[in-house]
Amino acid sequence: MKKTEMALEGQPKPLLWVATPQRLIAIDISKLKINHYEDTSKLKINHYESRDFEIHSLPVFRMLNLVENEFPFGMRFFIRDSKLYMVGGEKPRRGASPKLYPHLKNVGHDELFGDRGLSPYVYVLDLTGLDSSTDLELLKHHTSMLAAKPTPIVEEIEGKIYVRSGTPSQSYCLLPKPTFEVYDPLIEQWKPLPEPSFYREGCSNCQEFKVIDHSVLGTTIYVLTFNLMDNFYHYYSYNVNEGNWKFLGESEDKLPVPYHFTPTFTGKFVLGYNDIYIFFLGDIPYATLIPSNDRSPTRYQALNEVDGALYHRQVTSYSGLVVQLGEHEMCIMKPGLVQAKEGSLPPCHSILYMATFKVEKLLHSSSSAQDRGRKQLRTADASDVSKTSSHHDNDVNDIRAPFLSITCLSKGFYYLDEWGLEASYICSAFFHQLIWT
Repeated sequence: MKKTEMALEGQPKPLLWVATPQRLIAIDISKLKINHYEDTSKLKINHYESRDFEIHSLPVFRMLNLVENEFPFGMRFFIRDSKLYMVGGEKPRRGASPKLYPHLKNVGHDELFGDRGLSPYVYVLDLTGLDSSTDLELLKHHTSMLAAKPTPIVEEIEGKIYVRSGTPSQSYCLLPKPTFEVYDPLIEQWKPLPEPSFYREGCSNCQEFKVIDHSVLGTTIYVLTFNLMDNFYHYYSYNVNEGNWKFLGESEDKLPVPYHFTPTFTGKFVLGYNDIYIFFLGDIPYATLIPSNDRSPTRYQALNEVDGALYHRQVTSYSGLVVQLGEHEMCIMKPGLVQAKEGSLPPCHSILYMATFKVEKLLHSSSSAQDRGRKQLRTADASDVSKTSSHHDNDVNDIRAPFLSITCLSKGFYYLDEWGLEASYICSAFFHQLIWT
């Protein structure tokens, strides 16, 4: 063991694990800093660092290249009891060059692996010690699903793991059934669930439609699909307690949830605040205060303190991600591509905007405070109203007033050299305190 490792023995190391279709990257968030970009009008992002704008390297603690070590491509992940579970995916053809992995549809499957190259397997990695988080030999086959799942969609709801098949890289590849199942970790048992009505003839991406995205609110999974025949979006839902799929129509306005919970948005609740939700609207991070009753308006606040303003002009961005770091602490991540300087190779460069921050409610921000303000207005006489209306309009009842205090802990742009030739796409990310032993 190195001297630096001996000095850290027994101390927690805050790691943000980032999963891509090919690899796992552990980022040491204690080494992230606040990078200031004073005059954004003059900034130029290119392949080289400049005096105007500096792109840093990510403080990577460990990088596990799963696919090059013969694990499936496109696995999805969840963490439970300090163990990392890796689910499903597709096994590339043996002998294929790693340079082709980002274009798996041109590589083909290892037909001898799993179900015609599709993986039903779940691997587990113990994260409780340093060795287990860095040694791929300790990654064990834990269990097998009832059927293989390419690029699966994985969600934990009320302690159970729900897994639905995603889109295979080969368009002609039919999905094995069941395409939807649930795992109970307490009894270590898989159970088939009703087939989604939008998986026609066992195919997730046929010529008629394609699955766009999904979201989860409480015990309900919402799915957005696009019908290529009529050019309409279709919405579906599955409630884990009711156990059946429902068609919700073609309009987002008719969904029984606020629009920021629909499948087109990515977000998370703040741990410790069950009514504060952080999400991306395009490239801009927002917070919303969920009202306690139907009479109170939903309030929104742009998180300007941690917004990466340059994204809006100079970066071709991919979907952002919101991660819970602990009570009242959050992280936002936004990968993307920037154009390199003329004549540079490669012509585009992968970067990541990343910010960590602490969330604190302002005293007037609670839904109960809004309700008290309305009650005071209803019971006050005219003179009282004239005295209090200005304060009420500018504080409690003004939905534009900030309801959160945001303390930026780190923010900046980072190169994604660890991605290699892989596109800067993040499947999932999760926080874990590594205890050195």
